[in-house]
Amino acid sequence: MEMSEQEIIGKGTWIDKLASELLEREKSLGRNLDIIRVESGLGASGVPHIGSLGDAVRAYGVKLALENFGYKSDLIAYSDDLDGLRKIPEGFPDSLEEHLAKPVSLIPDPYGCHDSYGMHMSSILLDGLDKVGIKYEFRRAVDTYKKGLLQEQIHTILQNSTKIGDKISELVGQEKYQKYLPYFPVCANCNRLYTAEATEYIADEKKVKYHCHDAEIGSKMIKGCDHQGEADITKDLGKLAWKVEFAARWAAFDIRFEAYGKDIMDSVKVNDWVADEILGFPHPHHVKYEMFLDKGGKKISKSLGNVITAQKWLEFGSPKSILLLLYKRITGARELGFEDIPSLMTEYNELEDIYFGRIKVDNKAKLTKSKGLYEYVNLLNPPKQSTTHVNYRLLVELAKIFKENRSERVMKKLLDYGVIKNPEPEIEKLIELAGNYSNEFDEQEKIQVDLDDTARKALKILVDALGAEEEPEDIQNTIYQIAKSNDVQPKDFFKILYQIILGTSRGPKIGPFISDIGRKQVAKTLSEYV
Repeated sequence: MEMSEQEIIGKGTWIDKLASELLEREKSLGRNLDIIRVESGLGASGVPHIGSLGDAVRAYGVKLALENFGYKSDLIAYSDDLDGLRKIPEGFPDSLEEHLAKPVSLIPDPYGCHDSYGMHMSSILLDGLDKVGIKYEFRRAVDTYKKGLLQEQIHTILQNSTKIGDKISELVGQEKYQKYLPYFPVCANCNRLYTAEATEYIADEKKVKYHCHDAEIGSKMIKGCDHQGEADITKDLGKLAWKVEFAARWAAFDIRFEAYGKDIMDSVKVNDWVADEILGFPHPHHVKYEMFLDKGGKKISKSLGNVITAQKWLEFGSPKSILLLLYKRITGARELGFEDIPSLMTEYNELEDIYFGRIKVDNKAKLTKSKGLYEYVNLLNPPKQSTTHVNYRLLVELAKIFKENRSERVMKKLLDYGVIKNPEPEIEKLIELAGNYSNEFDEQEKIQVDLDDTARKALKILVDALGAEEEPEDIQNTIYQIAKSNDVQPKDFFKILYQIILGTSRGPKIGPFISDIGRKQVAKTLSEYV
């Protein structure tokens, strides 16, 4: 069914739909819409992977959509750098052991380049955001608490701690906060967080009484120092428990949108209630996204060491390929690996061709959505004209052949094949990315190609011809003849070969291209489809 005119919202993507739902809700709440703030939390305790980046990139998409609807909007990127270090991430020095349970902003940077371990981690994520062109206002937990920006909210939450403890137990079955306050002072004696458990709030002095004792953190017992003390919530460092901290932040910063991963669903449920009922601030509009999984189906995790960082991705793919990955859709858990880069690079070129009218799309809704997606991937600032497209897989294949003076030799081949008219700096950059990819990964992802029996039979004959001791005299002609004598349209046969070798339906003249890659190598690739 075609979408009718009025059903297309904004640029026709899920981002527009989300922004429009958010606006509807804000209007029904009767809130001031002079500025609509969206927030993304940045973890500062582990290596930031593409999922953490995705949170901020998508929030920025919502900001862009709101601006496109005519509203002013800002993205706040909030680094939770008062969080305590629960375990040492894969590949980090064991010297961090003594700092377990300390807030990450109070732990020295093991690499000595930032003012703390937390800032080292946050800066990796911020660098990723800078590299893909996301604009944000950076805020840190350590400053937020030191400047007392959440003071009012902390005071209200602690005065209602009994009610909150009971509600947490009712909503998510966690009983801990019926015994302790949802606030952790940093122990004045040993600088640890989570070991100092607060039992009483003296409201008129704004102080919590606490006792620092052994606590289980990240499945490890951390020794407390037995210090008993009082912490002043207006002056001393401490932090709200996660079950209530979002709510305090939303109210203090006036946040209207925050997405969340399904791993913190419980926390969001409680925070929404605290915002609405305790702080009298209607909780922000949410969207839940699925986590990225690695290709083995395991969650991509900072501590497992199977981390796909933006920095590593950008050695092989363009910033646009990351934005396309994140803006394509938001729901559904997705397996993610560097081997997705070639098809994302190709898909971006296709979107660009649709946007500039070189590929015709008849379905109006699909056309609007594809153009809209292209505009979001270009952060609503699309180029005036298309770039020169060179198939990424073609470059990877050529990069495998030419390891020395790669850039100029691959460029020369592209000119010989008639793929490009002149060498351009952008193509040089592409050759470099595809070259890095071919150095790092031997195997490309096997491309799905639908073959019927006649095509399969013709392919088998070609495999034998290419694999033979004797080099066929004219590969182009050999392929043509095999197709003809086996009831396959030559043009269809060429198309199948392009699909298998390049993942696309066309490419340079196939005969010379196969001799360049190496006929036996091609025979091996084709044989997997026989």
